[in-house]
Amino acid sequence: MTADSYDLTGRSVLITGGGGGIGQATARLMTERGARVVLADRDGRVEEVAASIGEATGWVVADVSDPAGAAAAVAAVIDREGRLDVLVNGAGWDNPALFSDTTPELWHQIVTVNYMSVLACTHAALGHLAASHGTVVSIASDLARVGGWGEAVYAGAKAAVVAFSKSLAREVARDGIRVNCVSPAITRTAFEARMRDDPVGVRIVEGAIRATPMRRSAEPEEIAEAIAFLASDAACFITGQALSVNGGVVM
Repeated sequence: MTADSYDLTGRSVLITGGGGGIGQATARLMTERGARVVLADRDGRVEEVAASIGEATGWVVADVSDPAGAAAAVAAVIDREGRLDVLVNGAGWDNPALFSDTTPELWHQIVTVNYMSVLACTHAALGHLAASHGTVVSIASDLARVGGWGEAVYAGAKAAVVAFSKSLAREVARDGIRVNCVSPAITRTAFEARMRDDPVGVRIVEGAIRATPMRRSAEPEEIAEAIAFLASDAACFITGQALSVNGGVVM
């Protein structure tokens, strides 16, 4: 394997949840390695994020948990670049709570943002990815493997992302498409900061850090490195996997 295996020059990339910390870090890294990126987010501030990264980065405001929004995001990439090589499913959201305190409305919101967005975007992108022999990288969570106090619904949704990705990897390998997940632990983002403002969330964050052998949260750039690796030719024989980036909290 050579340094060129990590090069992404000429790749066209869609990153959903692109306004978030991991999405931004991934876009910056991929553009540094030669990719052209479109960020999709339902928050209009994604335009400012894209502008801060540079002219190789475009943007679209879209709710990708809705199939129409997912299709619009994919169409924006095709309109801008004429092809799609990499789909990064990064849209996510959680509101930690004990399951007994949750409501069906909250279940629906968590499952829709974290799982339905992956289904909708991947379905919209598959034909284009088959044409380019492209790849899908979805952001899951190590909670998918071990569960988490106060995050039963979120962990279940992320487990669905992993199971879906492994199943899809079997279906589309013959089309030259690779499908993988990156499973972070607690990561230093605005989402982590919001969790610290919640009595359940702060227990989750602080407990996770205490349980992590490296005794800290991940940085978004560390998660981005794993995403960029799985999107590159360096990972050309890797599919159907969930790569943990977690400081050793789950081994």
